[in-house]
Amino acid sequence: MAGVGDAAAPGEGSGGGVDGPQRDGRGEAEQQGSSGGQGPPPAPQLTETLGFYESDRRRERRRGRTELSLLRFLSAELTRGYFLEHNEAKYTERRERVYTCLRIPRELEKLMVFGIFLCLDAFLYVFTLLPLRVFLALFRLLTLPCYGLRDRRLLQPAQVCDILKGVILVICYFMMHYVDYSMMYHLIRGQSVIKLYIIYNMLEVADRLFSSFGQDILDALYWTATEPKERKRAHIGVIPHFFMAVLYVFLHAILIMVQATTLNVAFNSHNKSLLTIMMSNNFVEIKGSVFKKFEKNNLFQMSNSDIKERFTNYVLLLIVCLRNMEQFSWNPDHLWVLFPDVCMVIASEIAVDIVKHAFITKFNDITADVYSEYRASLAFDLVSSRQKNAYTDYSDSVARRMGFIPLPLAVLLIRVVTSSIKVQGILSYACVILFYFGLISLKVLNSIVLLGKSCQYVKEAKMEEKLSNPPPACTPGKPSSKSQNKCKPSQGLSTEENLSASVTNQPVHQKENIIPLLVTSNSDQFLTTPDGDEKDITQDNSELKHRSSKKDLLEIDRFTICGNRID
Repeated sequence: MAGVGDAAAPGEGSGGGVDGPQRDGRGEAEQQGSSGGQGPPPAPQLTETLGFYESDRRRERRRGRTELSLLRFLSAELTRGYFLEHNEAKYTERRERVYTCLRIPRELEKLMVFGIFLCLDAFLYVFTLLPLRVFLALFRLLTLPCYGLRDRRLLQPAQVCDILKGVILVICYFMMHYVDYSMMYHLIRGQSVIKLYIIYNMLEVADRLFSSFGQDILDALYWTATEPKERKRAHIGVIPHFFMAVLYVFLHAILIMVQATTLNVAFNSHNKSLLTIMMSNNFVEIKGSVFKKFEKNNLFQMSNSDIKERFTNYVLLLIVCLRNMEQFSWNPDHLWVLFPDVCMVIASEIAVDIVKHAFITKFNDITADVYSEYRASLAFDLVSSRQKNAYTDYSDSVARRMGFIPLPLAVLLIRVVTSSIKVQGILSYACVILFYFGLISLKVLNSIVLLGKSCQYVKEAKMEEKLSNPPPACTPGKPSSKSQNKCKPSQGLSTEENLSASVTNQPVHQKENIIPLLVTSNSDQFLTTPDGDEKDITQDNSELKHRSSKKDLLEIDRFTICGNRID
C-alpha cells in the first residue's frame, strides 16, 4: 500500500494530470466488464500502472530537452542526407526542360533564317519579276486584236492581279514625292525623347493594324477584279476597291517612313538616349508575352510576327544608312560610325526573341521540335505556290501567313533610293541596268535554293500527299455545297516523283478537279499543349493527333488566328 501511495502522490500533485487517464482506464475497464461479463480490475493495481506510465513519459521529456542543443542541430544539418532517385521522374523532367531551353536558340534561328529568306524572296519579286510580268500582260492586252478572242477572258486572273499591283506601285510612288522627308526629319527631331518614345510605340501598333486590314483590302481587290462574271454581283465595284487599295498602300508607306525617320533621329542623337530607350522597348515585350498561356498555334503566330518584324527592321536600317550616307556625301568612313549602332539594334532583337521563345516554351511545356513543324508549314506554302495552277501568289501567301506586305515597303525603298542616288550619264544608266540584272540573279538563286530546301522540309514532315489535295476554300460558317474531292493523288509513284510532279505538273482546269472542302476550325484543337492527365495516351493516338495537328496548322494564317480564343 505504501508503493501505491508513492505512485499516486505525483499524480495528485500534478494538477489532475493523472485523473483523466484514470477515468479513461476505469471507463475502459467497465466497458470490458460489461461486454465480456468480467468485472473491472482492482482500483489499487490500475492506479499503480498509470503512475509508472506517467513517470516514464516525464523522464523521456526531460531527456529530450537536455539533448536539444545548438551543437546537435548544426551537426544534424551538416550530416543530413537525401536521395534524388526517390523522385526520378521529376528531376528527369527538369533536366529535359534545361536541354529544351538550350536547343531553342538553334531551332528558332533556323526558322528565323528560313522565314527571312522567304520575306526576301517576296520582297525582291516586286523589283524584279513583277515589272516583267506587267510588261508581258500589257503586251498581251495590246496584241490581243491580232490573235482574236480565242478565250472568254481578255487576260488571265494572274495577269490582272499583276497589272493592278504594278499600277498601285506606280501611283503610290508618285504620290510619295509630295511627302517631304527632310521636313519630317526636322519635325521629329524637335520633339522630346519621351514623346518620341511614345510615338514609336504608337507607330508599331499602327503598323500591325495596317498590315492586318491591308491584306484584306488587297485580296478583296484581286477577287473583285477576277471574279467570274456569270455570278451575281455582290460588291461595290472594282474602281472603289482600287482606290481603297491605293489609299492603304500610300498611308502604310507614310507610316513606315515615319518609323524610319524616328530610327534615324535615334541614330543621330548625341547621347544615344532615344536609341537606348527604343532598344529597351524590346525587353518590355518579354513581360507582355512570356507570362501568358500559349498554345502551339499561338506560338506559330508569334513566330511569324517576329520574322516579319525582324525583316522589316533590316529594311528600316538599310533606309537609315542610305539617308545618313547621302548626308555625308557617301563617305565610307561614316559607315563605320553607324556600324556599332546597327549591330546593337540587331543583337537586341535576336536576344529578345531567344529569351522570349525560350521561356514561353518552358512555361507551356512545348518542345523545341515544334519549330521544325512551323518551318515545314512555311515550306508547304512555298511549294504549293510553285504549282502550275496555284491558288494564290506567293507574296500574298507570305503576307497572309506572316503579315508582311511588300508593296508599302517597296514604295518607300524606291522613293528613298531615287532621292538619295542621282543617275546621270550613260555610265550611270549602265550601272543601274547591271544592278537590276544582279537583283534578278539574286532573286532566281534565292528562289531555287528555297524551293529545294522547302521540298526537303515537306518530305521530312511527310506532308507531300497534301500537295495533291486542294487547300480549304470555304470560310467557317459558310459551308460549301459539295464536300468531296475528285482530284486523287497519283498512285504508283515514289515520294520524290510525286512531290516533283505536284510542283511542276498540275491539271489545267481547276473547276473539273478541285472542289472546296469545309473548314472546321476550333481553337481548342489547334496543336494544343497536352495536360498532365493526357500524358498516358497510347502511341497510336499521339501519332494520329500529330497528323491532325499539322493539318490544322496549315489552315492557320496570321489574321484568322487572331479570332481564336487565347486564354
